Amino acid sequence: MAVHCNFTSTDLSSLTLTNRPHFTYKTSSLSPKPLSTHKLNRSLVRSIATDSNGGDGGTSPEVAGKKKRLSEQSAWEATDAEGNDYLYRLGKESENMNIAVGARAGVIDDLFVGDFLGKDSDIVFDYRQKVTRSFEYLQGDYYIAPAFMDKVVVHIVKNYLAHLLNTNVPLILGVWGGKGQGKTFQTELIFQAMGILPVIMSAGELESERAGEPGRLIRDRYRTASQVVQNQGKMSCLMINDIDAGLGRFGNTQMTVNNQIVVGTLMNLSDNPTRVSIGQDWRESDITHRIPIIVTGNDFSTLYAPLVRDGRMDKFYWQPTMDDIINIVNRMYEKDGLSKKDVESIVTTFPNQALDFYGALRSRTYDSAILKWVNDIGGPETVGSKLLRRKRDENLPVFVPPKQTVESLLESGYSLIKEQQLIMESKLSKEYMKNMDD
Repeated sequence: MAVHCNFTSTDLSSLTLTNRPHFTYKTSSLSPKPLSTHKLNRSLVRSIATDSNGGDGGTSPEVAGKKKRLSEQSAWEATDAEGNDYLYRLGKESENMNIAVGARAGVIDDLFVGDFLGKDSDIVFDYRQKVTRSFEYLQGDYYIAPAFMDKVVVHIVKNYLAHLLNTNVPLILGVWGGKGQGKTFQTELIFQAMGILPVIMSAGELESERAGEPGRLIRDRYRTASQVVQNQGKMSCLMINDIDAGLGRFGNTQMTVNNQIVVGTLMNLSDNPTRVSIGQDWRESDITHRIPIIVTGNDFSTLYAPLVRDGRMDKFYWQPTMDDIINIVNRMYEKDGLSKKDVESIVTTFPNQALDFYGALRSRTYDSAILKWVNDIGGPETVGSKLLRRKRDENLPVFVPPKQTVESLLESGYSLIKEQQLIMESKLSKEYMKNMDD
């Protein structure tokens, strides 16, 4: 049945009872028959009387104040006891967290796939790729230890050539060593030098109140790195920082379900690096790129032994030599005007210290300059108003950074050494727990 609407006027205000549109029905077996005059008059008067806000001009104020509904019989607009509609409740209770479907042929209606964006257009890839790191903040000249760079570069290249090599290639590289030795920073410098867009994770993401969520997150980040390779044509890898803090067993710490699932996920990725599922049905065409994984930590003996076995994880113990430390610290202080000889004197004065110690020296020298700046703007009482609630045309006093000298750095170093000794010697926990064994 087809309905033809013939309007004799385009001005809605000119529609009256005498100048109204002519509605007719056309069917295959019946001749055209005009609508009932009584029904048309009633529907037309009601449409004219309705105001622009959806209220009915001829109804009572109580009815006019109600929210307009699409249908009197629709359950979608029904509200619960708290006043929330059905759609809000349905979305809140839904367990479907899959936002990575996009418009895929055979999964979503093919009408919205088309040929312009391709047969597999992921509408949320621009959002999910933000988990990658681009390292624009790394400005300047930094030193990369040759041994460190050789190990990371070989691991990454070997995994990208694994299908051409007639040998077993471990998927995971475990970089471990003492605290503050620059494991993460050196790796990021190598990523920047090679033009790699890595996907970064930390130990804090390896636990969740929802069972299975960290394992799914690892698989999803792995697939995201694979899509960086496929869609952007750039190398990528998955990096997990401080993995032993999230998966390590220390004393009587409890092994959770998520710990077991994360370990099993990493082991499964090592054994099947090109077949990774995040919950959807397996498809023969769902083949991901092999993505190398790099994990950092301090003590891998706390990890599950089958995960760190040879064949799954290639281990690299990072302990910078004296030459590495001097070269790294020299690049750190090069912009401050210190010579390499000055740096050597500082490093030899504080031996057996991690690399982050020499970075903390420079930060400690700023303390007195910052305190002087706070006093110049009116003291601690006015810091909040000066920093956050000042006028737009009001400028803060100029901060003058301190001039780095060997004497000031040595003074800061002795202060840090004193704090370290107090922590190791005081052990105030013994004062609080008298019965604690040594």
